[in-house]
Amino acid sequence: MGVEMERSQEELLAERMVRALARGDVAELNAVYEHMHPIDLAEAMEEWEEEQQAQFCSLSDDEKLAELFEAADEKLQMELAGYLDNNRMLTIFARMQKDDIVDILGNLRINRRKQLVDLMRAGERRIITELLGYEEDTAGGLMTTAYIALNGRLTIEDAIRKIKEIGPKTELIETIFVLNHQKQLVGTADLRDILIANDQDTLESISNDQVIWVEPETDQEEVSLLVSKYDLNAIPVVNKRRVLLGIITVDDIIDVIMEEHTEDMLQLAGVSKEETIDSTVLESVRRRLPWLCVNLITAFLGSFAIKSFETVIAQVVALSATMTIVTGLSGNSGNQTLSVIIRSLALGELELKGSWKLILKQAMVGLVDGVCMGIGTGLIVSVIYQNFYLGLIIFGAMVCNMMIAGLSGALIPLVLKALKQDPALASSIFLTGVTDVLGFFIFLSLAALFLPLLM
Repeated sequence: MGVEMERSQEELLAERMVRALARGDVAELNAVYEHMHPIDLAEAMEEWEEEQQAQFCSLSDDEKLAELFEAADEKLQMELAGYLDNNRMLTIFARMQKDDIVDILGNLRINRRKQLVDLMRAGERRIITELLGYEEDTAGGLMTTAYIALNGRLTIEDAIRKIKEIGPKTELIETIFVLNHQKQLVGTADLRDILIANDQDTLESISNDQVIWVEPETDQEEVSLLVSKYDLNAIPVVNKRRVLLGIITVDDIIDVIMEEHTEDMLQLAGVSKEETIDSTVLESVRRRLPWLCVNLITAFLGSFAIKSFETVIAQVVALSATMTIVTGLSGNSGNQTLSVIIRSLALGELELKGSWKLILKQAMVGLVDGVCMGIGTGLIVSVIYQNFYLGLIIFGAMVCNMMIAGLSGALIPLVLKALKQDPALASSIFLTGVTDVLGFFIFLSLAALFLPLLM
């Protein structure tokens, strides 16, 4: 009930803001904004007309627009940027973190991106250009340069003075990165430890030299695993000489985890991560059709397996009604294994080397599940069709195919990983093909073998 009331309140505030826009009432606009979270406003603006979005940009100050840009998704960011000239964009950028600026610039048209970068001050232009040079899904593409890094030889008194000076301009203040005289990262210090230390102690004397760091080319998924494993609120990015280039904060890591999870869920079903509910019909078709074609091929293989036993099915019609039980349950069993393996690979809990024990274990799980399900299914089928041998056949087919499903559910993502492909890459489509084709073949082969007993 509390959540519903909160949502209702946000809707009322959004409606008040729309009415304020219609009247051009800046005072009311500001009053409503003070009670809205930028993310809630961004979600509301996605439903606005272009004229309303443009009017909000013209009536709002740069601080509000900076907060809105940081909260908005890519589509709304591009729409808002279209209503603002380059000079206004630069004044808004001055109130944003560098990593957020780079994300926006990376999505703009090349010409406008170049215009904005060229208009920046030399020092800022150098930083932005360097950040733009990294791939979006790497540590370099995620990092920000808004952090506090101090020389380890500073006294605590001098360090606190520096923190007060730099703090208002930085994104992270809880962790101070400690450098040596060569600007290399040698440790980190918690702000709490700094505040309770003696004024004449040096920063390096209270710092932790066990630093977890990554290089700018490190994949974002690997970065997220490190942050999760070591419970970090930020992870530094260094070059080959261990010079500090930037940091990645935990809020960006949360976005990465959500992105990777969404990507895995989509790819399991053969859907591209680039597709959204706003994608055009042609874009959706272009991204889905290739995997549907793969699915069609596996469907034909299953159909051919059935066709080769047409005479058997014609003589015992009950086979056509029961064979899908084997493939359906085997497919679900394989998907259970698939989910466990893909999750373990994503969390870095499973390595390709020595994975044969896990493969055998999943095959054994499938075997035991097959025996349990096969007994129940066989008994039910025997009673329904008054034929003990039909129940025995479905029992044998269930045991064999569920063991194969467990084996395939483990092997498919591991093979894709070995081929340097995403383990979630339409694994369920390949698994369905295996369980369908072999399920039909095993069941109908056993039926052909025991055909005289089924008549």
